[in-house]
Amino acid sequence: MRYLVAAHVKPGKAPALARAIDQGTLGRGSVAGDEYLDDMEHARLDDDGTVRWVEVCFCATPLAEERPYWEEYFELLSIKDAHSRRDCRDLNGQEAWACCNCDCTRQLERWLTQRGNPFLKRLMSDALPDTREVDRRRKRDE
Repeated sequence: MRYLVAAHVKPGKAPALARAIDQGTLGRGSVAGDEYLDDMEHARLDDDGTVRWVEVCFCATPLAEERPYWEEYFELLSIKDAHSRRDCRDLNGQEAWACCNCDCTRQLERWLTQRGNPFLKRLMSDALPDTREVDRRRKRDE
C-alpha cells in the first residue's frame, strides 16, 4: 500500500538527518532498505515547514517498520492512504508486492511536485554545511 506522509523535522534534528542522508545511513537496518533515501529525494517542503512524501509499506499497520526510523528525525503529523485500498493489487491479492512497480499514485506524486519546494535540496543547503563543519572540527580535535 502507498501512503501520503506529512511530517515536521524535529527541532535540532535537521543536521543529523542531512548527515544520515548524505552518508546513506538513513534507514540502515530496516527491511525497507534504500526506500528512505528515495522518499527523501521525492519529498516536498511546504511553506509552513510540513514535509510530504509518498511511502510504500507492506506492513499490516501503516509504517510499522518505518516509523521508528522516521520518528528519530520527524514528528509524523499524518499517514493517509494515498489511493483506494480496494484498488490496491497487493492488498486485494491480485499481485503480491505490486506496490514496488505500481503507478497508482502517479497523479498524487505529480501534484506533490507542483507544491512547495524540494525538501532534500533545502535540507542539504541549510543543514549539511553545518554538519560538514562539525565533522571537520571533530577530526581536527582528534
